[in-house]
Amino acid sequence: MQGIINVLPDHIANQIAAGEVVQRPASALKELLENSIDAGAKEIQVYIKEAGKTLIQVVDDGRAMSEKDAIMCFERHATSKIKDAKDLFKLKSMGFRGEALASIAAVAQIELKTKPIELELGVLINVEASDVRKKEPITMQNGTSLSVKNLFFNIPARRNFLKSNSVEFRHIHEEFQRISIGHADIKFSLYHNDEEVYNLVDDKLSKRIVQIFGKNYQQQLIPCKEETPLVKVKGYIGKPTFAKKTRGEQFFFVNNRFIKNHYHHHAVLKAFEGLLKPESHPFYVLFIEIDPKEVDVNVHPTKTEVKFTDDRLLYGVILAAVRQALATSNITPSIDFETDINFNLFSPKKNDYRLSESDKKYSEFKNIPSSNSSPKNWELLYKNAHNEELKSREQAINEIQQQDQIILNSDAHSDLQKSYPNLKTLCIHNRFLLRQVKSGMVLIDQSAAHERILYERYLEYFFQNRGVSQSCLFPSQLSLNPADFDLVLSMKNEIQMLGFEFDPFGKNCIVINGVPPEIGNLSEKDLFEDLIEQFKMNQSEITLNKPENLTRSLAKRTAIKITEKLSEDEISKIFDLLFACKQPNYTPDGQPTFVVLTIDKIISLFN
Repeated sequence: MQGIINVLPDHIANQIAAGEVVQRPASALKELLENSIDAGAKEIQVYIKEAGKTLIQVVDDGRAMSEKDAIMCFERHATSKIKDAKDLFKLKSMGFRGEALASIAAVAQIELKTKPIELELGVLINVEASDVRKKEPITMQNGTSLSVKNLFFNIPARRNFLKSNSVEFRHIHEEFQRISIGHADIKFSLYHNDEEVYNLVDDKLSKRIVQIFGKNYQQQLIPCKEETPLVKVKGYIGKPTFAKKTRGEQFFFVNNRFIKNHYHHHAVLKAFEGLLKPESHPFYVLFIEIDPKEVDVNVHPTKTEVKFTDDRLLYGVILAAVRQALATSNITPSIDFETDINFNLFSPKKNDYRLSESDKKYSEFKNIPSSNSSPKNWELLYKNAHNEELKSREQAINEIQQQDQIILNSDAHSDLQKSYPNLKTLCIHNRFLLRQVKSGMVLIDQSAAHERILYERYLEYFFQNRGVSQSCLFPSQLSLNPADFDLVLSMKNEIQMLGFEFDPFGKNCIVINGVPPEIGNLSEKDLFEDLIEQFKMNQSEITLNKPENLTRSLAKRTAIKITEKLSEDEISKIFDLLFACKQPNYTPDGQPTFVVLTIDKIISLFN
């Protein structure tokens, strides 16, 4: 009988491995930067073209490779740091040369130049789809230059799945930010299409944060520090008054490696409880130092998700650290940016905000569910509110059918427009609107209804190629990170069609001169930040064109809130405008806006 199991050729196996390591240009950049850091580089330059689709080049002055090592680093499972299985559980380095390079080389054209300080000549190696095409000696300065060209050139299907340049560069920007924050003692520079985005000098963490996010962060940083025999937490948090509507400025590092952890993010939010505006996100950069044996970094291919042996202990330490920092912020003077004091800005007395010996095990937090013992309980706490609201259209239709929801073309729909005008519409718990109709009663979700009304209004602006704008009495300046700034400029025309009037104003900054008239009590800056944040959330979850995404995003963010109190005129307008919509039944993302309780349905409730 002929066998059906075959060993894959190396070039196919490498492409499969590349699928885990290289999802997009930012993934490749992350691997190259980590290699440079592990090589002991003190200066790293990054050159990007076409959001990394054409070129990703990383130049460093770290420890270079010999000719033999330069060829070996493109072999599968080649590494400089693992000699035994036990080494997997005590890793502190990022990756050094090798490992991911074989995967990247399988889906790109690579040019490697490297010269050790002890040799007169370096070596140039060209690799294409895992094949070494060229190898020759060259004259160059000490260090290594590695260029990744035409990513996924040999896998067109994968290349077609890449997003627009603005989206891909946003991911590159995020990776660059994370790594440069985690290594403030290294010089970093980033160039995109020959334009300088960052030029960061080596300095202490506080200055690195200011270099990346802007001078206004100099006034908001609060030093944060807590130590136990098992774990140390140190870093900076932002003052509550500086919290933003947009996310993305929250950073956890474990042994200098960036991670994502919803459970411990909740510990930070818990410490800020009662100090933040609704739907605001505090800034923080927190470094966790822990024995590598207590953390498993190999849970996910990108190593951004990790497991700890004692999640509850770490939750308690983070919560105590942030609470202590907030408690002392009222008396702590502004940070002296001329003095290199890093994390030693204050040394609390042993009894001030410190845990007593009896609290060393953080018994206060024993009732907090562990991610190992009951993940379902705590994971529910951290799901994004937007994700909780999102429902698929199929789910919405099933719910509507189960609740005797009306059909647009039915007689019942015309019945809604023949409601009794002299009867008052009731508002229930500042959330639902109730009105009598011929067939029974109609119950409207005021927030969902308003979202549908605004969505169709904004969509009409696009169809008519015009937006209604209300000039600002005082123009507002809004600072954005480079990726968001590029995103905003890439869709300036579309945003203006919604009623915004704005112009670039210096580096990574815009001035807002006009906004749509339906913004309610939102400030111009908050509304614009909300729009960009919602746009990015939609972009990551569903595929929409720019006009559809922007109209959905603005409608979601400007709609009245669930418990917002309305006047009688506003209640009446919501009712009338909803049933003037082309599709009043659903919000843009599929939530029902109203239900009809027929007489028969009401009678059945009493039988």
